[in-house]
This record gives sequence, C-alpha cells and structure tokens, in this order.
Amino acid sequence: MQPRKNIIEIFSTFVQFAGDRFGNWAIESKLRRSMQTCLNRTPQATSESEYFWSLYWYKFWQVTETQSLAREHLTAYLQESCYWVSQKTVASFASTQYQLSDCFQIAISQVEKILKAFNPNHSNLKNYATTIFSNSIRETLRQRHEIDICTDWGLLRKITKKRLLESLETAGLSPSDMSAYALAWECFKTFYVPTPTGTSRQLPPPDKETWNAIAKSYNSQSSQSVNPQTIEKWLLNTAKAIRKYLYPTLNSLNTPQAGDNSLEWLDNLPDLQQESLVNEIIAQEEEQTRNHQQNAINQVLTTAISQIEPQLQQILQLYYRQGLTQDKIAKQLEMQQYTVSRRLKKAQENLLKSLANWSRDTLHISITSDLLKNMSVVMEEWLQTYYCNS
Repeated sequence: MQPRKNIIEIFSTFVQFAGDRFGNWAIESKLRRSMQTCLNRTPQATSESEYFWSLYWYKFWQVTETQSLAREHLTAYLQESCYWVSQKTVASFASTQYQLSDCFQIAISQVEKILKAFNPNHSNLKNYATTIFSNSIRETLRQRHEIDICTDWGLLRKITKKRLLESLETAGLSPSDMSAYALAWECFKTFYVPTPTGTSRQLPPPDKETWNAIAKSYNSQSSQSVNPQTIEKWLLNTAKAIRKYLYPTLNSLNTPQAGDNSLEWLDNLPDLQQESLVNEIIAQEEEQTRNHQQNAINQVLTTAISQIEPQLQQILQLYYRQGLTQDKIAKQLEMQQYTVSRRLKKAQENLLKSLANWSRDTLHISITSDLLKNMSVVMEEWLQTYYCNS
C-alpha cells in the first residue's frame, strides 16, 4: 500500500481494490475541496497535524446536525488502519472463504459505531478504531461460518430471540407481523426437538405431525387461525431475514454517497463556527502538551534530586520542607552558615543543570542566560511545591 502524502489526501481518499489486493487511492472531489477550504482558514502551525484534523472532524461530527461530511472525512482517515487490520485478521483465519476486501468492508462499516462510542480523553481515534475493526471482523466471520453451514431449521434452532427480533425489524416487518413470526418461532422451538443422533447444523424440515402440533400450539395462543403451511412459510421467511441481517450486502460501504449536499453546507458555514472548533482543539492540544511537559519536568527534577549527595538532599528538605533559615540549618547540622549557603546553591545548580539539559535535548531549546534565569524561577516554584506536598 502506498502511503498518502499530505493532509488533504489522508482525509479525502479511499482504498480501491484490484482483485484482492490494494489497487490505488481514489480521491473524492467533494472531500478534497472541503479539506482545502478548511486548510485555507486554519493557522499554519496546525494545518499539517493529522491528530488535529481527526479531532476537528470528530468534534464537527458531534456538534453539527449534518454529520455525513465529517463521517466521510473520518472514514477516509481510517482507511489505512482498516486495511492493515483486515489483512492481519484474514490471515489468521486460514480456512475462511472471505477475502481481504470482504473483511475490509465488514470493518469499515463500523465507523458510525466507532464515532458514537469513541472518547478522545481516553485514546486516539486510530487506536480505538483498530480494536473495533478487529473485533468486528472476527465476530462477523464467526457468525457467517455458522450461517453458511446451518440449514434453515438448524439456524432457527440456534438463533436467540433478541437476534431474531432484530432481524425481523431490519427486514421491515410491522409490529403485528413480528409478533406473529416470533410466536410461530417459539412454537417451532417447543415442538421441533432434534433427535440425539442428528446435528443442529444439518437439521431436516419438521415432519407432518410436528407441523400440525406447531400450528395447533400457535392457534391456541393467537387470535388468528393459520394452517401448517402458513407457519412453514413464516419460518422460512424468518430464516431468510436472519441470514440477511447477519450477512448483509456490503457493496459501496467505502465510498461516500452521491448527491450529498454537505459540501455546500460547509462552504456556507460561518467562519465563526469553524474558528470556534479550531480554537477549542488548539487549546486542548496546548493543554495536553503542557501537561505532558509538566509530567516530564517532574520526572527530571525528581530523578535529579535522588542522584545528588545525601547531605545536599538533607539541606533541601530542611530548607524547602521545614522552611528553616540557613542559620538554623547550620546549627542543626553543626556547620558554618556559609557552608550551608554554598551547598544549597550547589544543589540548586545541579537541579538547574539537569533541567536545562533536558530542555535542550528534548525540546530542542537553545539555552541562554535569560532562559536560565526563567528556568531558575520555575525550578524554585517547583521545589516549594514538591517539598510541601511530599
């Protein structure tokens, strides 16, 4: 698979298969224009951030009444994750008849479900989607295997009532028809009991005597009277609905629907609303960066304290935790005041050096005298807080 080169491609192109292999990236012109419009309105510093745009379109999906545009952008964004998960999963099912493209379509159909359950405070979208994609493919292949090897009667014996009702509802049956079909199924389950030597997967149709018993039971519980032939027809229709529900047609799930006017809606979107979303996401990113840096600074300084001489650690504790003056520290440790001052300064310089080296190596900051003064102030505040809370 060829990697996509820029933000516009990442959020506006879709995998096209050649046989059962990756063929090429197909660009959706509506999404390309949409991304270009957004990039033109966005600060340069954030315009090339993949994470920023995934969060932007997720929030856009949350707050707008017209969600299809955001969903299509995010579907495009998740193409690579879906492809690699599909490839890995289908390879682990050595005996499956389903190809990579089949698994890809099964997984990509879960985007709406992913967006509804996703929490950006707990994980990033790609990692979360990868888990859902994998679980969806595995569960669907397992279900389809059961469907493929069962007769209609075996399938009706195995299905749960919850799945049966979901299947009938999806098929578009009215509530009264659903009730009739469900009652017929319950009577079937009661009177059609497989023999011990049979297998639930290859069950034959009920015999005439069983059909009569099923119809008699149904008629005793329903206001309408039906014959065994009608019951059989209903049950066969039910089995068909179950197979269609558990084995849906997956054509064109990877392509945005034609005729969507969401692009025009976006073009007319007030700049204020987009700016509000952009500013919110920028603020969130900045807060996450600050929290990450603060945690890193805590680790750097905590480690640096543990590595200095025990006597210097003791002076720091007396000075910051107990709030003793240098004179009182000198009396307690039985040394001169100037010795305490010198050693306190040495400890502070060691910590400042560790902080400066981390800033240079990790944040790629050029260390200047003014910056060291600012770091010294920050470090002093940190020491006060650290020893007060410890």
